Amino acid sequence: MRPLVVSAVLAEPVQSELNALRARHFPPERNHLDAHVTVFHALPGELGAEVAAELAAAVRRDPPHASVGPPRLLGRGVALRVDAPDVLGWRAAAVERWAAHLTAQDRGKRELHVTVQNKVTPEAARALHAALAPRPEVETRVVALALWHYDGGPWSPAGQFTYGA
Repeated sequence: MRPLVVSAVLAEPVQSELNALRARHFPPERNHLDAHVTVFHALPGELGAEVAAELAAAVRRDPPHASVGPPRLLGRGVALRVDAPDVLGWRAAAVERWAAHLTAQDRGKRELHVTVQNKVTPEAARALHAALAPRPEVETRVVALALWHYDGGPWSPAGQFTYGA
């Protein structure tokens, strides 16, 4: 079965601004997705019903606060740090429940970010990092958690769970 990805969806207009940044700086031949905050990278597809139920339960509350902060150099790309303590708290609890099923990447993840550039030269990444460095921190909310099937590059939607619905 195809792996599952969980991402956090940010409120407008921040989500649209990040989509525009990604469209402008991500290599077009590799840009199959809007800007996104990956919460889990590769959950086993056979856990689909359990993951969906967990997401439905997680969003039964008001949309949590988030801030999109300074850029982080990824070597061959740039990401913007996302601080969303309530989402990370939920994620930590989910890690305990799904520990036996997690990849090393998902077990070790401790922070959130939005990748706005990837798979470019280190020089291009350093230039964008410098250009984004003065960008002010932006306050927003996480309005939904999205579930995706990973298809080896593109993702296909498997559900969206809206906070407070």
